[in-house]
Amino acid sequence: MPLYLALTSVSALLAVSVYAILDRRNHDVSRNVYRLCIGLCGVIFLAAVMPRGAHVVSTTLPLGLPWIGMHVRIDVLTAFFLAVVNLGGAAASAYAIGYGAHEKEPMRVLPFYPAFLAGMNLVVLADDAFTFLVAWEFMSLASWALVLTHHHEEENRHAGFVYLLMASFGGFALLMAFGVLGGVGGAYDFASIRESTKMGWTSGLVLALAIVGMGSKAGLAPLHIWLPLAHPAAPSHVSALMSGVMTKVAVYGFIRVVFDLLGPPAFWWSVEPMTFGAASALIGVLFATIQSDLKKLLAYSTIENIGVIFIALGLALAFKANGMALPAALAFTAALFHVFNHSLFKSLLFFGAGAVLNASGERSIERLGGLIRSMPKTAFLFLGGCVAIAALPPLNGFVSEWLVFQAILLSPSLPQWTVKLLVPAVGVALALSAALGAGCYIRAYGVAFLGRPRSEAARKAHDPDRWSVGTMAVLLTLCLIAGLLPSLLIDTISPVAKDFVGGRMPTQAELSWLSIAPVAESRSSYNGLLVFVFILFSAYSARWVIHKFGTARSRRAPAWDCGYIETSPMTQYTGSSFAQPIRRTLGVIAFSVRERLDMPAPGDTRTARLSVDIKDRIFDYLYAPLTRAVESCATGLNILSLLTIQEYLALVFAALVFLLVLVAI
Repeated sequence: MPLYLALTSVSALLAVSVYAILDRRNHDVSRNVYRLCIGLCGVIFLAAVMPRGAHVVSTTLPLGLPWIGMHVRIDVLTAFFLAVVNLGGAAASAYAIGYGAHEKEPMRVLPFYPAFLAGMNLVVLADDAFTFLVAWEFMSLASWALVLTHHHEEENRHAGFVYLLMASFGGFALLMAFGVLGGVGGAYDFASIRESTKMGWTSGLVLALAIVGMGSKAGLAPLHIWLPLAHPAAPSHVSALMSGVMTKVAVYGFIRVVFDLLGPPAFWWSVEPMTFGAASALIGVLFATIQSDLKKLLAYSTIENIGVIFIALGLALAFKANGMALPAALAFTAALFHVFNHSLFKSLLFFGAGAVLNASGERSIERLGGLIRSMPKTAFLFLGGCVAIAALPPLNGFVSEWLVFQAILLSPSLPQWTVKLLVPAVGVALALSAALGAGCYIRAYGVAFLGRPRSEAARKAHDPDRWSVGTMAVLLTLCLIAGLLPSLLIDTISPVAKDFVGGRMPTQAELSWLSIAPVAESRSSYNGLLVFVFILFSAYSARWVIHKFGTARSRRAPAWDCGYIETSPMTQYTGSSFAQPIRRTLGVIAFSVRERLDMPAPGDTRTARLSVDIKDRIFDYLYAPLTRAVESCATGLNILSLLTIQEYLALVFAALVFLLVLVAI
């Protein structure tokens, strides 16, 4: 029943895309499309979370390849990611009911938006390589069309081109991965792939291809270059879907291939995801720290959080390979917990950024400021999202990252010295990224929402409609519930860990006072509810002491101006000034910086100027040479257009002989 309900809803989402085209002249078509998407996502969400009699439900539809069909199935992993996808989809659709009214060209969004949701759901439901790849490419093309919504801007067209290029590259890597998994027998359904025998070199090749294919979609460094371009280009509710949901579909694909289809892991499988995860966490947070564009800052932050997830998955592989079921379950649970958490607070933050953009027309935090007075509801909700993503208690971001650190602390029991030396280095990178992440969001919130308005647009901004505010409030409430009662979600994830890593964490609901203990209460535990009560008690006590023993009469006076008489907003610290110490000390890890200072001599009335040129080292050292090589080869191959018919025939014959020899070998 749940499987057929989900499939019917996916078909209905595709029908909604057709309806958006046919009814495009209707004034209410935008609201109708988003309302239908809310309902259909809600149905799939209920199908995912409702109890099922059978552990695994599968079926074959008369679609796809002739005489073979289209295999789909729901198991515990599928159900978890269906819940994540459709919770995020319903939230984005509810937000878009109000946000979509501001869209100047709604028909560039409406036909592709339900198709994008359907594509993500179908990827998760797929139970064979053909269906998976078709759904994957459908998802990529639908999201590419959404990235090009504002195609009249050159920057957005460039973002769409880079995104399509990276999506094609990732899809080709996945095609090769499934080809290697299928082997000489050509098995393409997942059940046959699970039963096939894999050689050692085959597993290594598939792992590398999975990292490339799934990592390019997830935004894993160094395959992340499309993400900070595409997410700011898309409408804000689409950016929330791409960052909070689509990247998790890529995480699902990695788990499905590596933890399920590849069979029992070897310890060295963990090296790649942990290494790339640590690099992504550091590179993402360093770039986020220096960004002035609010949506680009959030996009780089996604790279950091994807790195955290892959670090946890790498740890789970290392523990599973050594038969350590409890630590493997802890790391795997932490990864899925962070998948869920990131989908909540990143969607909330993108919605907040969209509200600011609609109200002020500005994405640069350098031209904002003072929004806490003109947009108090958005300011409060955005602050909650910042606290969650900065991994501060008592919200949910802290719990999942704390669980990752608990798994890292169990790494000394691993027998391989390679992993023993790698994990502490990864832990240091994770701790540094967590600290920098907190600083990043203090900077972003302080410059954008506090202080005085830096532009007239910021001064005249106002809170968005009730749909937008209500959706953000619901997401913040879920972040708080997941932070205060993490045991409920941990116990929900435990069956997934049991199936995919062979163990589960202790049942958290049995612990007193709603605490969680990853291994045992004697080793470490956390109680979000008590932390929350302590924060409230401390805040109230401080307020009582101040009012009790301070002056009884309230006084108003000008704020201390730090010695500046001028009241211009120009005297405030800017986002760039806050980021300068990080850029100069740690920036060499991720980017190259060139500063140019033009300081007039004494007596010269010229304006002093400072310009900063920041370049991505990965793009300069990897993609730029590759681009030049491709252009050079393409230019050299132009000579083929001047060949005679005899020379063409000789070339085709030589290529045929070469391929036959290659196949024979």
